[in-house]
Amino acid sequence: MTWTKACSTSDLEEGEGFQLKQERPIALFNVDDEYFAIDDTCTHDESSLADGYVEGDVVECGWHFAKFCIRTGAVLSLPATCPVSTYAVKVEGDDVFVNLPD
Repeated sequence: MTWTKACSTSDLEEGEGFQLKQERPIALFNVDDEYFAIDDTCTHDESSLADGYVEGDVVECGWHFAKFCIRTGAVLSLPATCPVSTYAVKVEGDDVFVNLPD
């Protein structure tokens, strides 16, 4: 695992997602000034979760409305049935880092 700088805290506004573009895209979220990272791809239809609708600690996929917990990656509603992976996040100063697989 490697700590990778994803963005700055100013890039992560409450209620919006941020996509870390890489081979396996990661979605980052700010929930009450806590930062979370999950796979950016909906497990139902491969849509970007960073572009989804965020309410509290839930993100809803914009295509078919599957919902996931931002904190745990758990599926909260159909049509998705598989959770998304989560990644550890740390903040140093104004920089947000995600612990990603090598």
